Amino acid sequence: MTETQDGAELCFPQLFNTSCRKLTPPRFEVMLIHTLLYSISLLTVALNLLVIISVSHFRQLHTPTNILLLSLAVSDFLVGLVLMPGEIFRNTSCWFLGDLVCTMFNYISGIISVSSVGDMVLISVDRYVAICDPLHYTTRITVNRVKLCVCLCWLYSVSYNFLYLKDNLTQPGRYNSCYGECVIVIDNISVTIDLVLTFIVPVILIIALYLRVFAVAVSQARAMRSHITAVTLQLSVTPKTKKSELKAARNLGVLVVVFLMCFCPYYSVSLAGDSLVSASSVSYGLFVFYCNSCLNPVIYALFYPWFRKAVKLIITLQILQPGSCETNML
Repeated sequence: MTETQDGAELCFPQLFNTSCRKLTPPRFEVMLIHTLLYSISLLTVALNLLVIISVSHFRQLHTPTNILLLSLAVSDFLVGLVLMPGEIFRNTSCWFLGDLVCTMFNYISGIISVSSVGDMVLISVDRYVAICDPLHYTTRITVNRVKLCVCLCWLYSVSYNFLYLKDNLTQPGRYNSCYGECVIVIDNISVTIDLVLTFIVPVILIIALYLRVFAVAVSQARAMRSHITAVTLQLSVTPKTKKSELKAARNLGVLVVVFLMCFCPYYSVSLAGDSLVSASSVSYGLFVFYCNSCLNPVIYALFYPWFRKAVKLIITLQILQPGSCETNML
């Protein structure tokens, strides 16, 4: 790179008048940051790959709830494989990959983010039906219906982001102020609509569903302790079944709460407005959101014995044995 008079370096020295300038921090600091961030990215890929293999391989894990967790794991896997490295590269060096790759990166980023939000909404709906209407859960929430909902969620995400980024997709790089930059610009109306559709509405829906789940779960727990569950709730399911559903609701509730804690900071920046936040705040909020993809498998490991058992079988390569897909995991 070629240095300018103010101490900055040019991304493209041959384009002196139109090249972006990039201030370079100390080399040790860059190496430390890169090592930390890429380690988190690699860990995210590895952990979510274990989830994907576990749910895909073991037939006993092909339940509606686990299909939703599988879809979420795919999103999280792509976050670690594509989005984290891309954001690290974009924020710590010049963008040398061209305008088309920049636009596609932002498009894929939007697809993965929206699909993750959709998966969380579907998980909340799944627990709502399981706890609030357990008699009809097995007939209403089937594996095939959940697979269809997951496919529709991803299709919606692809279509929505195409419309949201239409101008940027048709004319890549149109908003770049210089060579070596990767930015997208969205008009205020579209930003407001996006904020409502991908943040406010989903968060309100998730919180509302889980508040109802929590209220019913407390009611059922009290009923089970007093041994009059069948009379109080007029249900014919066994206390053991209810206890299992309540435990699943608690575990998935932790997943949802952690997701909201990581999800809200980034969109809170958008709510605050451009005049009140800095680029570093936006980057911090986005990275916290991405870190949720690394935390989800950790939550599975803490609360799901089947995942710990599956990881052990995968690491020891026992899944390569004939008939391993029929292993009892529950």
